Amino acid sequence: MTNEKAVAEKLLQINAIRLNPQQPFTWASGWKSPIYCDNRKTLSFPYTRDFVKSELCNTIFENFPDSDMLAGVATAGIAWGAMAADQLKLPYIYVRPKPKEHGLENQIEGYFEPGRKVVVIEDLISTGKSSLQVCGVLRSAGLEVIGLVSIFNYGFEMATKAFAEAGIPFKSLTNYDTLVPLAIEKGIVNPEQEKTLLNWRKSPADWSANEVNL
Repeated sequence: MTNEKAVAEKLLQINAIRLNPQQPFTWASGWKSPIYCDNRKTLSFPYTRDFVKSELCNTIFENFPDSDMLAGVATAGIAWGAMAADQLKLPYIYVRPKPKEHGLENQIEGYFEPGRKVVVIEDLISTGKSSLQVCGVLRSAGLEVIGLVSIFNYGFEMATKAFAEAGIPFKSLTNYDTLVPLAIEKGIVNPEQEKTLLNWRKSPADWSANEVNL
């Protein structure tokens, strides 16, 4: 069983996850956020990388034992998918956001046969839109998507609903609900800021830095 707190602690230790309610980050979507998660950074720390890889493999093995192929989401999920596939000795492919505009014009890279049971590997789940887009590409190619595994999950209600509607179960190594109490325990944020962090998660698109409780 995945140790959600241990994973969150290791991500915090290397600043792969950063919390700053006073000076919010701006996401690519334009959302203001008191948290930023960059799991790519984990690849630069061998012992943390190995721990996360092992947790990833354990989660795949425990929750999706029937999988016979892994598919990484470009770009952040490519390395994690490749490492997990190597350890589990499973075939591996990865999926681009859109088809290449030259050569074979592939969107799915690697060899596969229709009918394979695939687990998608993602670095994090926010709204779930990009992850489910990849699942749709794999389904259109004749593959059976039996689940998705990510390192981190913000726990947005919109994502949970979207995955349920798509009929795709998902698991994450750690999540926002585990992270916030840990950050308070370690003094990264203070107890008064907990309300701010929880309010942001309820409505991230409408959240404003003016709501920060100092």
